Amino acid sequence: MKSICIKTNNKDISEYILKEVEYFELIDIYVSCYNFKYYTNIIIHYKGNATDLFLNKISVLLSYVVIDFYEPLLIKNLINLNYFYFSPEEKKDIYNLCLTNIDFSNSIKMLNIISNAFYKYYLENNYVILDGFIRFRLNDYIKELDCVVDMCVNKFIIDREYNEFISLLKVYIQTTLPNSDVIHLIYKNQESILLDSSKNIIKFNNELSKQKYLSDISFSSNDLALNSLLTLLPNKLYIHLLDGEDDFINTLKLIFESKVYICTDCDLCNLYKLNKVK
Repeated sequence: MKSICIKTNNKDISEYILKEVEYFELIDIYVSCYNFKYYTNIIIHYKGNATDLFLNKISVLLSYVVIDFYEPLLIKNLINLNYFYFSPEEKKDIYNLCLTNIDFSNSIKMLNIISNAFYKYYLENNYVILDGFIRFRLNDYIKELDCVVDMCVNKFIIDREYNEFISLLKVYIQTTLPNSDVIHLIYKNQESILLDSSKNIIKFNNELSKQKYLSDISFSSNDLALNSLLTLLPNKLYIHLLDGEDDFINTLKLIFESKVYICTDCDLCNLYKLNKVK
């Protein structure tokens, strides 16, 4: 017989564990629950022969307990500890990023780390205090969470800088008179071609690549197209989409706002659909 005890002072966790144990597809399981001054003790007795399977099921169950009940708090603690200099609102944004950036593969990996830790622990021990176990025996899991937080902080900073960049360009465009009436942008295979109102190709403004401090940077056609558009400052920008929209097109829409007109099926679109963008 294998008996284990789970100690917690969280009523929701106790109820969750008791409910989930009922779904174990194992016979010869007996559960008792005792409330003491500091902890509720959930004692699970298993009298069958599949002890390894029993411990695996318990370990997986407790892994979900950690992820569902403790992970949000652990993320907040990591943010407050390592990024205390952010404002409360910024911390909230980072926290929300963390919750949305733990994808399926992250979840499975962390679930396995936690489950393995519980399983190894129960091979030699009969009881666990959940709070203490998480604090002292889940270092690998905490490191994984820390990596997620770091990644989301970087994303937060990049997004913030991007939004500031967009805002500056929008102010520039709104306060500067247009230099041209109509510009056509042909967009295919993530490559850009600019045409004037007479449908003649406009050479990109490549002043960026001539700057000494930028000479080692390779600029894409989209970088050069945006730089040229900021010089041309069209009153109307027709974007001829030969494929779907992407981040570059979304950026142009944010910057030029009401000046942008999206086209997917005109004579110019059909002409360039038959030709390679060079």
